Amino acid sequence: MSSSARRGQLFVVSAPSGAGKTTVVEGLIAATAGVRRSRSYTSRRARPGETDGVDYHFVSRPRFEAMIAGGQFLEWAEYAGNLYGTAVVDTERELEAGADLVLVIDVQGARQVRRHRPSSVLVFVLPPSAAVLEARLRNRGEESEADIGRRLEAARGEVRAVAEYDYVVVNDAV
Repeated sequence: MSSSARRGQLFVVSAPSGAGKTTVVEGLIAATAGVRRSRSYTSRRARPGETDGVDYHFVSRPRFEAMIAGGQFLEWAEYAGNLYGTAVVDTERELEAGADLVLVIDVQGARQVRRHRPSSVLVFVLPPSAAVLEARLRNRGEESEADIGRRLEAARGEVRAVAEYDYVVVNDAV
């Protein structure tokens, strides 16, 4: 990178599952030149309509665990029984190229990024209410009652972390 080249800014967006963080980030990227979304790695199965390398890098749990052991993640966390992480090499490549990079990750991961990259900007997305969040999760039609219950319980804990973020956005759009 030349001394005059701009290094990109790292942004972190977190929210409870169903709050619409992905939709918010997609809108930001569509409206803002030079902003890219990081593709996380995950050990969970792809949902209908998701594509490997586009939505996530879908890998087996053993491969993910090997990547953890190899120190390949800027951050990683377990959420709802699945592993999620952001690769250091992917992040550095984008930032060195001058792109502003948005990580869509959970609270655990955001805390790790803040420790390693204090200049990162953290944004928390909230639904308008707990009832709206539950309705969004149910309307997906993809998860069992037990999964929905786990996600709602996790959301209660995640919302307590809102004070750790630089900005809060309420997503009242569907």
